[in-house]
Amino acid sequence: MRSSKRPVYIATATAGDGEMGERIALHRNRRAAEWTTIEEPLDLAAALRKTADGDAVLVECLTVWLANLLEAGKNIASESESLVAALAVADMPVVLVSGEVGNGLVPMDALARRYVDELGVLNQRIAAAVDRVVLVVAGQPVLLKPSPVPEIAL
Repeated sequence: MRSSKRPVYIATATAGDGEMGERIALHRNRRAAEWTTIEEPLDLAAALRKTADGDAVLVECLTVWLANLLEAGKNIASESESLVAALAVADMPVVLVSGEVGNGLVPMDALARRYVDELGVLNQRIAAAVDRVVLVVAGQPVLLKPSPVPEIAL
C-alpha cells in the first residue's frame, strides 16, 4: 500500500455456502477502496496476465485454488506449470499466500492425502520459481529464501 503501484487482490475462493460467503464478505470489507479485486477460482495464470507492470498483486490463496482445481477435475501439474510460467514473465511484485498443511498427521482418507501431497508439490514448485519465500509461524515471519544463513560446505 505504501508503493506507488496499484494494489490488485486475486481471490480464489468461492462462496459454496453461507459461512464461506461471510468469510469472503469479511475479506472484501477489510480491503481499502484502492484495491482492484479479480475473482478467479481456477485460471490463476490468466488472472495474473490481466495485471499490469504498474500493479502489485496479492494472490489469496493457493491452498483454496488447489482445492478448486481438484474439485473441478483439472490437471494439477498442468495448471501449476501455467502458474509458474505466468510468474516468470510477471513484471510486477506478486505475493502468493499458501498454507502448509503437511506438518501434521497423515489424513485418513485418500482425497485428503492427495490434497496434502499435491499442495506440498505446488508449494515446492512455487518456492523454486520465486526470489523470496517467507514462512509465517504464529504470526512471525521466518525467511526461507534467500537463505538467511550462508550455506556451509561439508
